[in-house]
Amino acid sequence: MPVSPHPRFLPGVPADHVLDRLNKAGGNEAGSGKLDSPQSSAALAINAFGWFVERPGLLPPFPQLEAGWPPELVEVEYCARFPWSGGRHPWLDAFVETGACIIGVESKRFEPFRDTKTVSLSAAYDRPVWGNGMNPYERMRDLLRSGEVSFVHLDAAQLVKHAFGLVTEATRRGKPAILLYLFAEPERLAGRVIDDAATRRHRTEIDLFAKLVAGAAVRFVACSYREWLGTWEASDLQVRGHGNAIAAAFRP
Repeated sequence: MPVSPHPRFLPGVPADHVLDRLNKAGGNEAGSGKLDSPQSSAALAINAFGWFVERPGLLPPFPQLEAGWPPELVEVEYCARFPWSGGRHPWLDAFVETGACIIGVESKRFEPFRDTKTVSLSAAYDRPVWGNGMNPYERMRDLLRSGEVSFVHLDAAQLVKHAFGLVTEATRRGKPAILLYLFAEPERLAGRVIDDAATRRHRTEIDLFAKLVAGAAVRFVACSYREWLGTWEASDLQVRGHGNAIAAAFRP
């Protein structure tokens, strides 16, 4: 994979490959200039994981989730398709496959502290295709629709959709699936300080979501970028260097 220069890609990230993945995913992140914005959330994920596309075995394990390490595959912008052809399908920020499982990564940077969360779960998600092991996510779907459970910082509806895509992908690949919520905790957004109370509320909502979907066929796990990057000091020298570059460029 040739490496092309790009102002938002760190050294060693295969820019041509990543740009191709972004173009396939839609959203026009690259062409619109959003990728070049200092507030780009996609830039953090594709730089963090893109470096490992050509070096999957070097990806450091996530805290408390070794899951058959080392990985066999690391990809960015991965579509975990539902078990039907039409309509829209979920795109994961990153996808990791080990000998033991698959891991779909939903990465967040500023979104928990910026965007108003909405619930859009059409009748298509009621189809009886997910299997009995997904009852906790189906209940979460219904709680979100009714408003009995709501979140300010966590995009729970998006996580439900990703879980449904992942259980389908798990069936295709014959491996159990994990949904990893990997989040940054920035100190500022557009010049204003993000107060500690908002950061704590975000973590409280993560814990509530994890409790409500516990025991599902798609296991839900969460950790911060800082927690994950903090483990890279025990890794290969090149990996440590990449981790330091991520921390310096994005202050996650």
